[in-house]
Amino acid sequence: MWLERWGGCCKLLPTTEGSTTSEPQFSRFQAPDSDSFSAPVENEESEKEAIHSADRHGPFTRHVRQFSLLEHHSHNLLKQFQIPVPDGFVVKSPEAARDVVYNIGAPSVMKAQILAGGRGKGKYNSDGKGGVRIVDSPDEAYENASNMIGYSLVTKQTPPDGLPVNKLYIYKSVDIAQEFYVAITFDRERYMPVLLMSDDGGVNIESNVNQLQRFWFNLSTGITPEIAAYIEAQFGFSDDDMGMVTHILRQLVKLFREKDATLLELNPFVRTTEGSLICIDAKFNFDDSAKFRQPELVSLEEHSAEEKDEYEASQLGLSYIRLDGNIGVIVNGAGLAMATNDLVTLYGGNCANFLDIGGGATKETLSKAFSILQGDSRTKALFINIYGGIVRCDMIAESILAAAAAMGGFSIPVVVRLQGTNYEKGFKLGKADFDAAAKKIVELTNNSS
Repeated sequence: MWLERWGGCCKLLPTTEGSTTSEPQFSRFQAPDSDSFSAPVENEESEKEAIHSADRHGPFTRHVRQFSLLEHHSHNLLKQFQIPVPDGFVVKSPEAARDVVYNIGAPSVMKAQILAGGRGKGKYNSDGKGGVRIVDSPDEAYENASNMIGYSLVTKQTPPDGLPVNKLYIYKSVDIAQEFYVAITFDRERYMPVLLMSDDGGVNIESNVNQLQRFWFNLSTGITPEIAAYIEAQFGFSDDDMGMVTHILRQLVKLFREKDATLLELNPFVRTTEGSLICIDAKFNFDDSAKFRQPELVSLEEHSAEEKDEYEASQLGLSYIRLDGNIGVIVNGAGLAMATNDLVTLYGGNCANFLDIGGGATKETLSKAFSILQGDSRTKALFINIYGGIVRCDMIAESILAAAAAMGGFSIPVVVRLQGTNYEKGFKLGKADFDAAAKKIVELTNNSS
């Protein structure tokens, strides 16, 4: 590894070669004994935002304040709160899938377990079929599982190459008479929770947002009798049905509150041909900042390969956001991260991430940060942009050199820009030039492509 002075910055190079929507209108009324209920007659603009919530975001648009659970974990959570769901089984091999269907009977439903929506309309890279399948025999279960487990499923909410499927969730098929959509989330414009409901749930809900009804409520009072009465009238539930519907909605509110949820979505929530009400599919998001209160949920969290880097960084107290470019970025401070992304983009580059080391970074955490970014095959160059306020620039420089020595040299070009506390000690190679650094990292990345 060697240093080269250019444009007031420093670059470290490897020593080896090659190394939706219209504005709907609402009528509102104040329900008796309720300070929060508004009854919509049409949908409002953010229904799709709720439907497109975080666990179905791809890794390039993930909301950093939320974490999600796989469907089978969500079903178990619903059971804990006395909300009816099918009895399901998780399998990790075709043989196990065959045995489960043999024991529970056919037809059975087999669902790929990934943190993305649109599974039913998605396509496997193995046989081109979707991630939700109905099988009529144990042998058919074995055949389908052989083309599902270990392969990637592509949906409109996954990266282009899809997400790998390591397990399936199987339960006895339910004869459905009617599908509903039910969700609880936050209305960030009104600063309060809202219940979303539609009597046209299922896979086409995103194209039927006009039919969503909204019911705002107070977390301390939950689903009041007035809200329940309006739901009964709006959706035509019988008195017998309404008892169970009210129970389910109140338990959902309890789950939402106690588990620090940001979204609870039941889609579909169905009435069977036998007249019972049951939740078929569930997608839940929880507030990432409340993890310290939810150790049980944290223990259930599973990370895809795309999320592994984010998880490892978070364990070190580093803030890592995955983007869709090829320039790795290490900065200190979210504002500098955004400015860095903007300037790199201005000069024709695209950031693969930003990694904020904050003010408490150590040589050890920086070394791990380098390892995380170098392990990302998309990263063609690394841009380290530090303004030394709390962090000392000489410590950053020492960490960079130590990491390079430990790794036997960097395998990709590295551009470093330092300014602030002790930057002269860190690099005595001219003045820090943010603009020149951004230009140079784009140039190096383009040359290495």
